[in-house]
Amino acid sequence: MDSVQKYRTTNPYEKTFGYCRALRKGPFIFVSGTTAIDLATSKVAHPHSAFEQAMKAFEEILRAIEALGGKREDIVRIRMFVTYEDDAPEVGRALKEAMGEVEPTASMILGAKFVSPDMRVEIEADARDYS
Repeated sequence: MDSVQKYRTTNPYEKTFGYCRALRKGPFIFVSGTTAIDLATSKVAHPHSAFEQAMKAFEEILRAIEALGGKREDIVRIRMFVTYEDDAPEVGRALKEAMGEVEPTASMILGAKFVSPDMRVEIEADARDYS
């Protein structure tokens, strides 16, 4: 049976709600919904920019995947949840900028509401380590 490795951050929601940022089971890595929480302050960063929030979320997603032995090229699926329809182009731009040539499968769901009104986007990722 494959063991489970977990990656945690100081994001206050992980402890409050009882989940880990990411986990690895066998070659598969799953990253929880990730927002633009500043881990030093526990506040939402960039409350007026969906693009900056998405870029911050992608940075944390990549950090989690790398901590579990994966890399950007291992990402196979992205799910983006966006509050405002008008933010969709900027979140899409962040996806393209963050993922580059990887081009994973992706979904974007509009009209989402989050635990903080300052959150404009939340992103999940799945990866498979091919090494």
